[in-house]
Amino acid sequence: MSNPILTLSHLTKRFDELLVLDDLSLTVHEGEVVVIVGPSGCGKSTLLRCMNALEEIQGGEIRLHGELVSKSSKNLTELRQKIGMVFQSYDLFPHLTVLENIVLAPMKVQKRSREDASKEAMALLARVGLEEKAASYPRQLSGGQKQRVAIVRALCMHPEILLFDEVTAALDPEMVREVLDVILRLADQGKTMLIVTHEMQFARAVADRIILLEAGRIQEEGTPEEFFDSPKTERAKKFLQTFTFERKRLEQPQSQN
Repeated sequence: MSNPILTLSHLTKRFDELLVLDDLSLTVHEGEVVVIVGPSGCGKSTLLRCMNALEEIQGGEIRLHGELVSKSSKNLTELRQKIGMVFQSYDLFPHLTVLENIVLAPMKVQKRSREDASKEAMALLARVGLEEKAASYPRQLSGGQKQRVAIVRALCMHPEILLFDEVTAALDPEMVREVLDVILRLADQGKTMLIVTHEMQFARAVADRIILLEAGRIQEEGTPEEFFDSPKTERAKKFLQTFTFERKRLEQPQSQN
């Protein structure tokens, strides 16, 4: 097993009286792809937001290469650069072109030259099939294209770990594939990633380890084969049955009136 890159120890997170993360511990190793699944409202997105201190925790600690990640960390800006995050909502600036959206943070935060940042941005856009969209504005892009731009923007900061929060949830089905293909290629390149998704077939294809989260706790974890083919807990079996039933329902031919 490779070296630990991110360590979560006994995390507790509350929103007022609501307990969202309950004494949760997790270690992510370099080059590992961890997929987090679970029912809506189980704390998946909150867990990712805690990892780069977008949400404050009430107990436990998060460490990246042994360094504490919290809002009180003096080097939080530097640490956040190492933890790239791609949201469901893209969060692109509408008044900036695709290229301007990508190079903004490398220039402002990392003080890189426009020439250097632009050269890398164009190379990354080419890798995701969007080189010709560099001068376009977000409103001129499809949802799948916007999400690929958001991924390139995160990659241009050279993060050590990438967090993906339901990045296909707002997309039409035909756009989902193009985004998932980009993430699969990143996995093949050995990128360390934590991915929250409801796409079970994708989870099985990309993950080294799958975690089932519910009620703020890890209910089950294992390889894709273990999780999908021989789940150990009743909760995991029930969760997978729900997805199997839904897939079969969607695959049934629609009756003619």
